[in-house]
Amino acid sequence: MAEAVRHDKTARQLRLLSDALDSGRLGPVRRLVNTLAPAEIGNLLESLPPAKRQVVWGLVDAEDDGEVLVHVGDEVRESLLADMDPDEIVAAVEDLDIDDLADLVEDLPDTVIDEVLKSMDRENRERLEQVLSYQEDTAGRLMNPDVVTVRADTTVDVVLRYLRLRGELPEHTDHLYVVSRRHQYLGRIALQVLLTHEANTPINQLIDDEQPAIDVQEPAEEVARQFSDHDWISAPVVDDGNILLGRITIDDVVDIIRDQAEHQALSAAGLDEDEDMFSPVPRAFRRRVVWLGVNLCTAFLAASVVGRFEGTIEQIVALAVLMPIVAGMGGNAGTQVLTLMIRGLALGQIGSSNARTLLWKEVRVAMMNGLSLGSLLGVIVWIWYRDLPLSLVIGSALTINFCSAALGGVLVPLTVKRLGFDPALAGAVILTTVTDVMGFLSFLGLATLILLR
Repeated sequence: MAEAVRHDKTARQLRLLSDALDSGRLGPVRRLVNTLAPAEIGNLLESLPPAKRQVVWGLVDAEDDGEVLVHVGDEVRESLLADMDPDEIVAAVEDLDIDDLADLVEDLPDTVIDEVLKSMDRENRERLEQVLSYQEDTAGRLMNPDVVTVRADTTVDVVLRYLRLRGELPEHTDHLYVVSRRHQYLGRIALQVLLTHEANTPINQLIDDEQPAIDVQEPAEEVARQFSDHDWISAPVVDDGNILLGRITIDDVVDIIRDQAEHQALSAAGLDEDEDMFSPVPRAFRRRVVWLGVNLCTAFLAASVVGRFEGTIEQIVALAVLMPIVAGMGGNAGTQVLTLMIRGLALGQIGSSNARTLLWKEVRVAMMNGLSLGSLLGVIVWIWYRDLPLSLVIGSALTINFCSAALGGVLVPLTVKRLGFDPALAGAVILTTVTDVMGFLSFLGLATLILLR
């Protein structure tokens, strides 16, 4: 329900923006845009054609430019940056958090990167270099080095006076981290605990050491899973020596989860989640033609199976009418299993310990679906053609293809992942080939054996 409301809101904002832009009234556009959060502005910019996008981008408050750039895809960001002066880019990104700046800096022109680094003080420059030293999609690239640490040998009064002297806290600060003299992570203290205890209470009596720290090399997907499992708002990040390096906050994890969902949805169609909806036609063509070419090759494999039964089809024309049903329903059944598998693999719920159990379960489900829907299809075909053997053939072929779809839906993504490829990207095209080939082979093969005896 909440997702539907958000989509309706975006559609309404987009309609109002487009109407105002078409009428040439930029005042209402400016007012509307600058009442939105940076993420909402980024979503609207991605929804606009390039010409209107540039007009709206020029009306965004300069203070929000950096945050908006963080919340748009790579291609859209590239187009926005291309129309900005170097001074504008430096001004836009210089106040970003270190983790957000690390996401952007590699997309900036080299001259702008130099200016950004010069505008930073030595401490923040070193922090940025530290974050950039870690691989993408790891905890190190997600973390913000700006953390508030305290020592265990102090009291609540000392910590509170330190916080007042500091003046402000980083966003999403719900805990302070307790470290040793060597800056090793010992535990955390909730702000609410500090505020509800006596001033002379020693910090070492209030330490919560139950939350494990996240290793700096931990994959981003695993970080998201831990946040989801434990309902964390923030978590400390440490190196192999348990030295506290920074923290990851829930806003960054939400971005990971959203990106994972987009990746799974778009990769299945051979698309990139960072692709601009309104990207130039030649660029879109180059990206999509490769994927479609792969599909074309696999389609020939299925066609070659059909070609081997030309004689059967010539004698029984009804087969040509009915065989797409078997292949199509098998493809849909396989897609259901594949979707569950990709989700389970992404969440770390599927591995060698339970794959066999899952495979047996899916085969039994496929068998039940095949027998029930195959019987229904057989009845329909009998009413249509008054041919009992043909009804038995198509019902049996559907059951066989459902079982093939279940086997492929489980084994294909497991195999693809074991080979080091992305199951969301490669799984769908392989599984479609399996269900097409098995659908045609089982239906036409059974027809040849039974109907042409």
